[in-house]
Amino acid sequence: MSLLERFGLPLMRKFDPETAHGLALKALNLGLAGGSGPVTSARLRTEVAGVVMPNPVGLAAGFDKNAQAIGPLAKTGFGFLEVGAATPRPQPGNPKPRLFRLSEDQAAINRFGFNNDGMEAIADRIDAARAPVPVGLNLGANKDSNDRSADFATVLQRVGGLVDFATVNVSSPNTEKLRDLQGKAALFDLLDRVMAIRDQHARGTAVFLKIAPDLSGHEIAEIVEVAMQTRISGIIATNTTLSREGLTSRHKGEAGGLSGQPLFEASTRVLAQISQLTDGALPLIGVGGVSNADQAYAKIKAGASAIQLYTAMVYGGVGLAGEIARGLDRLLQKDGFATLSEAVGTGRDAWL
Repeated sequence: MSLLERFGLPLMRKFDPETAHGLALKALNLGLAGGSGPVTSARLRTEVAGVVMPNPVGLAAGFDKNAQAIGPLAKTGFGFLEVGAATPRPQPGNPKPRLFRLSEDQAAINRFGFNNDGMEAIADRIDAARAPVPVGLNLGANKDSNDRSADFATVLQRVGGLVDFATVNVSSPNTEKLRDLQGKAALFDLLDRVMAIRDQHARGTAVFLKIAPDLSGHEIAEIVEVAMQTRISGIIATNTTLSREGLTSRHKGEAGGLSGQPLFEASTRVLAQISQLTDGALPLIGVGGVSNADQAYAKIKAGASAIQLYTAMVYGGVGLAGEIARGLDRLLQKDGFATLSEAVGTGRDAWL
């Protein structure tokens, strides 16, 4: 953690979480976060579904919803960035307050509801950015849409040539009935339409599916079946959870998706299950509760080819990405792995 972050983070926590989030983005754009670019090494360099990354530590969607800080974020150590979610039309999201810190649990609860500036503004910002790392966009659907499946395809058609990957987000708990699209028939229809657009307009764009952690084994198996049938590029496991098990914070009863440390074990178990079902046929990205190199390494060994951060930065700062990447490099070296890919899935059975 930089000296600036050591003094700045306690100050930021005096503001309400959403205000602090906005201030963090402004600080990034003022160059206050510093950094010289992605951390990399021969061990850390990796390729996920054709997306070449200098290291496997990425920024999860939600931090830079409107693609306002791509350039500064690319300097802080990340190996790839995911911005958004973007919907076809701008929308304000749910009423405030809608973001809550759970400091005692090293967690957060949000119920943003896909608040964003819309695909046109976001696409223009992505186009204007020049990042030294891959950039992807999380695709969303408008709350009042009559055809949410079409919304995902519409956003991909607009941005497909501008991004290295796109993520179909049907797992946010904050848009009513959105998670219903994870059902087998609905998911097949959605992904089939998205992949048709990808093949027509954005052949070089990898398409990932982001799923919820609150799924049964049968539901996970059905999602994997659909993913294989529709030829998507990979799966991101997982989004936020509706579970509140073990929480101690006074905000534990707030509605919305829970992220951070309490999600680590559940999300890693889902990751391992998908790894077992796909047996290497689909690249996986692990998300949920990663706040240090050991946890990143656990995700890699459970089956992830890359990992993503978000909530941990609330408590550890944006410099955490570089710290985790350097720590992961040391752990790979210690265990005798010449490349990250050699470690993927080697500890999966411990999570099954």
